[in-house]
Amino acid sequence: MHCPFCQHEDTRVIDSRLADDGTTVRRRRECPQCGERFNTFETAELKLPAIVKSGERRETFDERKLRVSFERALQKRPVASDAVDVAVRTIVNDLRKSGEREVPSRQVGELVMRELKKLDQVAYVRFASVYRKFEDVQAFREEIEKLERDLPGLESLQLSLLGEAGARRGKK
Repeated sequence: MHCPFCQHEDTRVIDSRLADDGTTVRRRRECPQCGERFNTFETAELKLPAIVKSGERRETFDERKLRVSFERALQKRPVASDAVDVAVRTIVNDLRKSGEREVPSRQVGELVMRELKKLDQVAYVRFASVYRKFEDVQAFREEIEKLERDLPGLESLQLSLLGEAGARRGKK
């Protein structure tokens, strides 16, 4: 590897360690000519499928776009960024494991909805409303009813969040 400081053609590795979640190797390098030290990161380059958009247009998969979709849906919601990282990694791994060279964008959208449903129901409905192009309140109502059917016990969990005051109001 070339030295980024003096452009010497060869540097030597003085230390190697696993970084992130074990998918990256961090190498500490030193240039024999100028003595400068720097880090490099090595990851396996695994090809992700191309995304087939509507109208048959193809795009390379962009993890940043995926992350932005999550961030928009989860805006002002109490979800840890670590949980979003796990969801994004899960989708990327699912796409890699599929072995497909091309994947319809609809499939990626369904994977996002699956992960959002696990993270936050409000974010799930937000994403679904844009993704499925809800045009009226009835579409929201139907999606919420479907969500409640898919997640048994959701109503009891939400009622318990009201505390005693909310429970008393309900008894009147």
